[in-house]
Amino acid sequence: MKELVRPSRLAPGARVAVVAPSGPVPEERLQAGLDVLRGWDLDPVVAPHVLDRHDEFPYLAGSDADRAADLQAAWCDPSVDAVLCARGGYGVQRMIDLLDWEAMRAAGPKVFVGFSDITALHEAFANRLGLVTLHGPMAAGIDFIKNARAQEHLRATLFAPETVRTIASGGTALVPGRAQGVTLGGCLCLLAADLGTPHARPSARGGLLCLEDVGEETYRLDRYLTQLLRAGWLDGVRGVLLGSWQDCDPYPLVRALLVDRLGGLGVPVVEEFGFGHCEGALTIPFGVAAELDAGSGTLTLAEPALR
Repeated sequence: MKELVRPSRLAPGARVAVVAPSGPVPEERLQAGLDVLRGWDLDPVVAPHVLDRHDEFPYLAGSDADRAADLQAAWCDPSVDAVLCARGGYGVQRMIDLLDWEAMRAAGPKVFVGFSDITALHEAFANRLGLVTLHGPMAAGIDFIKNARAQEHLRATLFAPETVRTIASGGTALVPGRAQGVTLGGCLCLLAADLGTPHARPSARGGLLCLEDVGEETYRLDRYLTQLLRAGWLDGVRGVLLGSWQDCDPYPLVRALLVDRLGGLGVPVVEEFGFGHCEGALTIPFGVAAELDAGSGTLTLAEPALR
């Protein structure tokens, strides 16, 4: 797995677009997030359909066509330096095939931030654009608005990425060891759902795979992991970082499943790495070469996430 192109870091005054490619966005949380961005001396602009609601399906932020148009317009706007997702939920898979990837590639690299349902876009940006992206807090998320640790780690990644080249999670080793590879991953259920699509990479070979999920029963997590194993998607993975399992079954049961499904890979595995649907979530760059030390619970990037 090769390293991807690193976008440029942000500077004070940078223009950032906020889009909603998935679920509906509460207006009060959006406004609070915009205040945070302005406090970082950024110039946030809100895409036209961010506060839309779908006519039939209340879990979608407006129509598929409008959500896709917002993302594409923001990405292709030369005045925009970064695109931040407002929230996750569900909906990316419905709109992703409506994007003009040639036009987006021609627009050049810029910063992209999101997680959860945005996992499908992380995969597509890697596969279609060859671009490093940031798995991190979203502009209308509670963590982004209220949690100082989440805010400061994302802010440092955006403005001074050399200061966060080593990400110290406080996590512990499920399987000890060190491994080098290129970071990738996201929400487990989305990675499983993405299998076989034209936007997903064929495997995690050569990668340091980051996995997390939210609100899933253990048998469902088992199904997703088993599907990835059976499809050969985990063949050749170098190491695994496990984030949060918020609102899943009690962690001892989830942990036992993770050991059962991942312990046989023969690679280092670290748990409770502190990214995803948890309080104070860390920002993890995807597409960068790094070294995982499961024993110390650290991920050290070979280069800063952004240029």
